[in-house]
Amino acid sequence: MWQQASFPVENFQAYTSAFGYRTSPTGGGGSQFHYGLDMAAPQGSYVRNWWSGKVIEVSDHTSCGTSAVIQSGQWEHRYCHMSGWVEVSNGRRYLVDPDGSIRYEQGQELPTGERLGRVGMTGRTTGPHLHWMLKFNGEWVDPGLVLRAMYEAQQAG
Repeated sequence: MWQQASFPVENFQAYTSAFGYRTSPTGGGGSQFHYGLDMAAPQGSYVRNWWSGKVIEVSDHTSCGTSAVIQSGQWEHRYCHMSGWVEVSNGRRYLVDPDGSIRYEQGQELPTGERLGRVGMTGRTTGPHLHWMLKFNGEWVDPGLVLRAMYEAQQAG
């Protein structure tokens, strides 16, 4: 099953913040739960759809910045801090990034590996990275565990 999945960011450099409790990266002290996996990549690197599915939300007005949420069966995957913005035209919502030749509609089906956006600095962020989150049956899942399973399955052939 994992052999059909796509790694979610091009030009990957490093994992910069794991799933789980961490100290706030923007200050204020204390710890907070980080529901995703941060993957550093140069600004402008393409973000790819992990698994084929339907775009159920595009947004640009939260701490997640310009973002997309894809539903793939029981999986929900979120991509945050991308370049671009959301446009509304004739009652339809689109995520657009003209410099990256990105434009798709909320409600659209997208294949595995499709370019969803580019690594940016939108929302609450301290540097260019993709913040990637996964849910299975409505429960948060550590994306690092999924990437490890993907790697092992793809190595096995």
